[in-house]
Amino acid sequence: MTIFDELKARGLLAQLTDEEEIKELINNGKATFYIGFDPTADSLHVGHFMALCLMKRLQMAGNKPIVLIGGGTAMIGDPSGRSDMRTMMTKETIEHNCECFKKQMSRFIDFSDDKALMVNNADWLMNLNYIEVLRDVGAHFSVNRMLAAECYKQRMEKGLSFLEFNYMIMQSYDFFRLFQDYGCNMQFGGDDQWSNMLGGTELIRRKLGKDAYAMTITLLLNSEGKKMGKTQKGAVWLDPNKTSPFEFYQYWRNVADADVLKCIRMLTFLPLEEIDKMDSWEGSQLNQAKEILAYELTKLVHGEEEANKAQEGARALFSTGNAADMPEAELTEEDFTDGKIDILTVLVKAGLVPSKSEARRAVQQGGVAVEGEKVADIYAEYEKSAFAEGMVVRRGKKNFKKVIFK
Repeated sequence: MTIFDELKARGLLAQLTDEEEIKELINNGKATFYIGFDPTADSLHVGHFMALCLMKRLQMAGNKPIVLIGGGTAMIGDPSGRSDMRTMMTKETIEHNCECFKKQMSRFIDFSDDKALMVNNADWLMNLNYIEVLRDVGAHFSVNRMLAAECYKQRMEKGLSFLEFNYMIMQSYDFFRLFQDYGCNMQFGGDDQWSNMLGGTELIRRKLGKDAYAMTITLLLNSEGKKMGKTQKGAVWLDPNKTSPFEFYQYWRNVADADVLKCIRMLTFLPLEEIDKMDSWEGSQLNQAKEILAYELTKLVHGEEEANKAQEGARALFSTGNAADMPEAELTEEDFTDGKIDILTVLVKAGLVPSKSEARRAVQQGGVAVEGEKVADIYAEYEKSAFAEGMVVRRGKKNFKKVIFK
């Protein structure tokens, strides 16, 4: 099976501008491709997973990845999928986040011996002359076509700033510069980036002529991948200081039955023949599939040792309610009233529910246990001393926290 066929079989490719040309390039290791990452935090999260795994697959097939860090575009902010404008970031914050990204990406991408590049679009965007941009770049864009793009249409009613309106032009110019400076002949991006990416392909052809070719592919990154990175408590980070390997493992162990095989196919490096055999799995076999998914992805991000520890801890947790690496939540003096705290507050403080109303429903529905004992009383209270060694609180079958007062 060729790498192109594998990408399609894994469900990664959504839209392509020239399938035969793209197939020729990546199957023969001739693609120099880029994916962009805006450094809006100091860690990548699992919503970036699909892009990172794709880059790794293509590099293993002999193609050259370019990681484009959006140090310049992050100063503007991508309007795609947002209902309001992003918070402005300082140059120092962006530079710090870029360094964090490179360290984490090195687990997926081999940057040695010029096998991959990491470049920052601040290197060219920050030095552009406004009049020069209007004449040399802006002249190639139709405002009518830009306003028809989905990423802008969804913001028009609530208001789209001129600052954000320029994002498509900046992203398109990125591809133009990468094509000229590094021979980049292919770009990948999420399905909400299609208009921006086509803008880059068109800019190259308009400025350099029809003989200059550049390919565009989108993958199901945002509709499938980005939602993977979110929970009711926020993002699931690749940084172990933000999301521990145990919590990371637990996140994937708890994916929905309907999503587990899709995630295995898209995100792991298990052979497709092995995955295809799982298509008929159901019932308890899906729990086995979830363990496979959680283990493989934890190993990919945190290494085999941490993956083994997380798996052993999770199995111990499910069987006995105790695990050495169980995620913890810490209570403070202010959480107690007259030396006591009620179960609803405990659940909220532990991050097991987003609100007291949901905590109340969980207790009333019989889904809450403390130290293995079901809690039926929504007014149940606990002394400080009960948390000295850590109290194991469970919501549902799979969500645990050790709650501690120090």
